[in-house]
Amino acid sequence: MLEGWARQQSARFLREKTIRPRLRLIKRLEEFTGLYPWQWTPVDGEAFIAHLRSGTSAIQMSTARTYEVTISLFLEYLLDVRYEWIDACRERFGEVPQVVFHEGNSVLHTVEYEADPRRRPLTYDEVQALFDAADARPSRIRGQGRKGALAALRDAAVIKTVYAYGTRRTESSKVDLADLRRNRKMPQFGKYGSVMVRFGKSSKGAPPKRRTVLLIPEMDWFTDSLDHYLTDVRPQFTPGRHPALWVTERVGRLSPRSINEAFIAARRDADLDEDLDLHCLRHSWITHATEFGYPARFVQENVGHSHASTTAIYMGVSNEYRNAMLEASLKNRLGDYWDVTP
Repeated sequence: MLEGWARQQSARFLREKTIRPRLRLIKRLEEFTGLYPWQWTPVDGEAFIAHLRSGTSAIQMSTARTYEVTISLFLEYLLDVRYEWIDACRERFGEVPQVVFHEGNSVLHTVEYEADPRRRPLTYDEVQALFDAADARPSRIRGQGRKGALAALRDAAVIKTVYAYGTRRTESSKVDLADLRRNRKMPQFGKYGSVMVRFGKSSKGAPPKRRTVLLIPEMDWFTDSLDHYLTDVRPQFTPGRHPALWVTERVGRLSPRSINEAFIAARRDADLDEDLDLHCLRHSWITHATEFGYPARFVQENVGHSHASTTAIYMGVSNEYRNAMLEASLKNRLGDYWDVTP
């Protein structure tokens, strides 16, 4: 059954990193219940989710939904008459698979955004504190006589680049030198006017999405940092002909996990909220670009969202910005009759 389901997913061009966790989840349910799939009942599924919600490492609501959907997809495959598993189970065991999760015992998708509400855009002061902490790490490491100062210089440039372009961690990891492009409309940015993202987040069964991310004028400060990295720091890694923008001491490509760890180290040194993670820099770019006055469509396409509603849930504009928009709207409607004084 598992082999057949894996082939079905592979035929849809789903990737191995999608298929393998799904198969592991089905095995977990089998081990938890001590039963075969044609013996599972709604009670078994409910007990499995209740078990995962208990203890110190309880799963979140979004994870529970993912598990329920995955188990339901497997059972849909078994219940599809085209694969003849119903007849095989009835003939061999006298039992057939049944639906385990239904509307009455599964998590309902009632809102668009269910991530941890503690994750939010960084304020401008927090962004500056993060960068200051990242810039201070190389000197402190050298002062302590430890190794890692060169990597810390690279990490500071990585963090700034993630924020300046608003890219995801995997997208940032897979950027090559050849992906840095000029923008003819913004020649002052040199070769950093845009970046070609070739490994954007893909839809299930689809190849990675490509897009070009344009550097906005408000982020031009970061070009000095990236230029310093390319001119003075990267050559010290002796990368040879390695194409990656971000390389390691062993001349490999810097992984998404390492980029995440660089953010955590700077966040800790800056004494920022521990609930802030690297992805919050992407939230920050969307929020700040909106506050800078860029059109919603431009922001959406620059970050690679298919729907404006997705971009909207990343946004956390300040009260000052909202008040300014309110005042501008009232002035536009009321003209000379609008007076902000009491």
